[in-house]
Amino acid sequence: MKNLLKNQLGALALIFVLFSCNDNGGEQPLGKYDTGVLIMNEGNFGTNDGEVYHLDPSTGTLTADIFELENNRPFAGLLEDMVLEQDRLYLVANTGKVEIVNPGDFKSVGSVTDELNQPRSLAAASGKLFISDYGPYDASYATPDSYIAVVSGLDGGTVKKKIEVSNKPEDLFVNGKFVWVAGSEEGKLEIIDADAEAISKTIEVEGRPVLFFEQSGEVWVYSYDESNVYFHSLNLSSETVKEVKSFPMANPTGRIATGEDGKIYVTLSTGWPEYVDNIIEVSLADNSAKLWMNGSGFYGIGYDSERGKVYVANSKGFQGNGEVNVYEKDGADLSTLDVGRGPSGFLFR
Repeated sequence: MKNLLKNQLGALALIFVLFSCNDNGGEQPLGKYDTGVLIMNEGNFGTNDGEVYHLDPSTGTLTADIFELENNRPFAGLLEDMVLEQDRLYLVANTGKVEIVNPGDFKSVGSVTDELNQPRSLAAASGKLFISDYGPYDASYATPDSYIAVVSGLDGGTVKKKIEVSNKPEDLFVNGKFVWVAGSEEGKLEIIDADAEAISKTIEVEGRPVLFFEQSGEVWVYSYDESNVYFHSLNLSSETVKEVKSFPMANPTGRIATGEDGKIYVTLSTGWPEYVDNIIEVSLADNSAKLWMNGSGFYGIGYDSERGKVYVANSKGFQGNGEVNVYEKDGADLSTLDVGRGPSGFLFR
């Protein structure tokens, strides 16, 4: 459910030309999914019908279920995250697997399907995959055995090691050989040495950290509690928190989008059954916050920095399929897209 605009040092880099360079320095035509917007539909619990839609903003063409379309089989999972890393797109399902596809044509190139429980996100470092995983539930539905799964190679395979971390790890961020982990339940940032495959440092932060992002040349981590949101700017070289900017807000969620000029769009929700939701525009530049939009059923948000549009996903209470509304930065409604079950995130290319 997390927002996908992590900006992990170029992981979501925009493509402005019709050709891209391959590993040998030559040029090759871009695939049909190398540009546009990928819409992540989480899917419904029990039916496990998560899928990805593709939107061509220039024509308005929306293509449904592109994983199944290109691989002749359903995705068959609850889609938690999409991560673009090193010319591969990783589809993370919290039902216990990671599917790896070529981002240009969405053809499968590998997977991780063994030894995972509830994976949340993924990062690549030192030629390995690091997958955050809640671990199994215990009898009280707690997750005391959360871990980071390590897979040798970038094209999937088996889990070679599980690194114990604090409960409910979420987003990951890579700086050189170090993998930063957002430990949401215990308010910790844990730093893993990818070569040693062990935690090298732990930092306590305010709130529940869930998402790393880059803004104005700095790396931040977003966290929240019941009545506040926090933005921690990080000093990567000294592995410390430089400063914390906090804003009082009721019912914040883990879903945000990074805009321009230090703007962050934060979603608030009372949750079931009321679903009274708001989107707050926060400015890290001048430490201000204002209401940007109110409504009901907001389940994800993204910002297309190339085209200057805001995408808001609405789950419709999981009563059938959801929809995505596209807005100008001033909130003007541009279009509505009928998408899959539980739309929750976007990847802009």
